[in-house]
Amino acid sequence: MDLVTIRSFDSYIDANIILGRLQEEGIVCFLKDEYTATILSNAIGNIKLVVPENQAERAKELLQQFDGEQKLP
Repeated sequence: MDLVTIRSFDSYIDANIILGRLQEEGIVCFLKDEYTATILSNAIGNIKLVVPENQAERAKELLQQFDGEQKLP
């Protein structure tokens, strides 16, 4: 299974919220560098959200949908 990075996060909390929302929609997804990015974020490049290549397009569509939702103050 080839994995594709579809977004990166500098916030552990934001990464896990989006991970959970995608999983609720049936997208298989993982966080790469989840534990080391908080210590070495500049060297590693933050927390990466990865999905199987065959689900990447749907996951990106969902991310756009999530981004368009109203955020709480």
